[in-house]
Amino acid sequence: MTIYETVTVAGDRITLPLLIWRRFKRPVPGVLEATLEANPGLADLGPVLPVGTKIRIPIPAPEAEKRPTERISLW
Repeated sequence: MTIYETVTVAGDRITLPLLIWRRFKRPVPGVLEATLEANPGLADLGPVLPVGTKIRIPIPAPEAEKRPTERISLW
């Protein structure tokens, strides 16, 4: 079961990546794509979201956030 939080755009020049960054204060892989899936037609509004737009943002499960990531060294 996915938990969603509804956020309303309250400022000018707000983009979806900025909105997600302000919500989580860190990069969260897959949330941008999941947010677009949860909000049909959101991408049609353009890169800058209109003030008053309500957006459902999926909140990742705590287990998914703690999943280890593989590090690759280039040198």
